[in-house]
Amino acid sequence: MAQGSKLVTCSSVRNLFKNNYNVTAHTVRLSSSWWSDVKMGPPDPILGITEAFKKDQNPKKVNVGVGAYRDDDGKPYVLPSVRKAEDHIRCKEMDKEYAPISGNADFCKHSINLALGECHEVIKNGLNATVQGISGTGSLCVGANFLSHFFPGCKDIYVPTPTWGNHRPVFTLANLSVKTYRYFDPDTCGLDFKGLLDDLNKIPETSIVLLHACAHNPTGVDPKPEQWKELSALIKKRNLFPFFDMAYQGFASGSIEKDSLAVTTFLADGNKIALAQSYAKNMGLYGERAGAFTIVANSKDEADRVLSQLKILIRPMYSNPPIYGARIVNEILGNSELREEWLRDVKGMADRIISIRQTLKDNLKKLGSSVDWSHITDQIGMFCYTGLKPNQVEKLTKDYSIYLTKDGRISMAGVTTKNVEYLAQAMHDVTK
Repeated sequence: MAQGSKLVTCSSVRNLFKNNYNVTAHTVRLSSSWWSDVKMGPPDPILGITEAFKKDQNPKKVNVGVGAYRDDDGKPYVLPSVRKAEDHIRCKEMDKEYAPISGNADFCKHSINLALGECHEVIKNGLNATVQGISGTGSLCVGANFLSHFFPGCKDIYVPTPTWGNHRPVFTLANLSVKTYRYFDPDTCGLDFKGLLDDLNKIPETSIVLLHACAHNPTGVDPKPEQWKELSALIKKRNLFPFFDMAYQGFASGSIEKDSLAVTTFLADGNKIALAQSYAKNMGLYGERAGAFTIVANSKDEADRVLSQLKILIRPMYSNPPIYGARIVNEILGNSELREEWLRDVKGMADRIISIRQTLKDNLKKLGSSVDWSHITDQIGMFCYTGLKPNQVEKLTKDYSIYLTKDGRISMAGVTTKNVEYLAQAMHDVTK
């Protein structure tokens, strides 16, 4: 034995093991569970509204908090074109094999064609790297992770105030730093265009800017075509990167071209963009989770390299996307007759929303309201930012069983010809 070394006996080993074992056991006994330090998270505000609505016994109750289309009877609506597409799929006896990592190739082609138009230069020159995503949220998530890994500028993404409630969590989860720019003017319930321009002028170059392509959620406030043109020029001049979230193409105005105007305007001005698409609203495929994400590159070689990295990111996230929703989209957009029927379907939904906005505004005027409700019809899409204050919202729910989010946002899809007068009377009562 070397000089100075200690003799380790069996008994000393046993004592060492025993002591360590006792410490470990004591530690486990102190902590009753692996998850004892996990705190209760806050409930989802929208789901909470729905649960409270279901428990309410008032026969006149109204839920204008839900973010899904409803028909004039307040029922979930499956588009006739979607029903026919499903009939076609059943006749083909398709298999249930995995989709490729990047998704169904026809689906990706149809999606970018829908967004830009089939003859667009980006598509003809192969400048788009498009992958199938898990609806809008999943497509945003893929985009956020790609930007987090590869965006050459700063990792700051600027979102409008306010914005869709899931934007911040999605980008934060991808390790992007979320900051804001002015957008909504509470005094007019319209666009704060001056504040928007001022903030874009102050945003550091090589930052990412999130833009709602149409039917801004939650406000329903969109820039006018000439304002989009000005925004496009400024963003290009300031060397900012535009990331479009387009969840309502066709469902906002009833025209797929009009609703994609912001996207095509930016591309025409030479901006390179990222784009997230969703078929939840415009095809009613909420639960099928069909969406797409696109990066527009400078060359086909660059687009191919971007696509390769998108697939590497997707592989550990969810391997590959679901197939059924993509098949429905393919049947509709790949069949000229079904496509025309779908365009009529989506215009019918948009027209119902536009009509019920007018009816709500007319009823408020008829009641003698002194409030200027013109923003109800000036805004567009599924949601209306009413301008109601939190105490007025609380009174609507408590006294009239009308359920909406605390910020005064109502889903126009929850307003029908049967409840619009009741809603107008309640809104008038809490604001007069």
